[in-house]
Amino acid sequence: MEAWLVNKSIVVIGGTTGAGLSAAQAFVRNGANVVVVGRNPESCLMAELNLGSNARAKQGDATQQQTALDAIQLCIREFGSFDALYHAPEEHEEPAIDGPLHNLNLESWRKTLDQNLTSLMLANQAAVRTFMGMNKGGSILNLSPEVPSMDSNLTSHASATSKAAVIGFSKSIAAAYAGHDIRINVISTDTSLPADLDGAAVYLLSDHARFTNGQVLVVDGGRSVLEEQY
Repeated sequence: MEAWLVNKSIVVIGGTTGAGLSAAQAFVRNGANVVVVGRNPESCLMAELNLGSNARAKQGDATQQQTALDAIQLCIREFGSFDALYHAPEEHEEPAIDGPLHNLNLESWRKTLDQNLTSLMLANQAAVRTFMGMNKGGSILNLSPEVPSMDSNLTSHASATSKAAVIGFSKSIAAAYAGHDIRINVISTDTSLPADLDGAAVYLLSDHARFTNGQVLVVDGGRSVLEEQY
């Protein structure tokens, strides 16, 4: 198999569990060095052991401004470069309680947006600032995850809002920084199998996608197409 990410050093926010960890494993298999970031110290330790010598794990809260920047600096110190960022919303032990609007409280709304959007904005900002400071291009990939349905069959509104916002934010900054040779793309998914996303993530962070910018790649097994028929 061709190693698509040789000589790439990648920071994965939310990279110690779920889709982020699965992607980090795929990046390493394709020749990359990775730094994964997660909230739970035990998950960080397990991820570093699992990923091997080409990986480092850093514990931190991605909703805090310094976390992504510290991870990027660690990547540069350990591997001599920073070439790409992958932001995957982290699995939380106590996710925000979301639901239909008439039951949604302000604390849950803010917590969901913090987990899915504030962390993404801060990570993307740190990556863009670093690329510009190093006077080099780079790639950013944001995961816009599936939106869970509630028992009442009503959409989880805060999650749906953040999903749409990830796409809008990513397209906006893709246009703003294209002139700096910084690419920003999105994977949108409605799959519960993290490994289903790995191939798309490897492609979009590789040089094979060097002319792909501001795009949303939907990986959902055709669910969105089927829903359009009814």
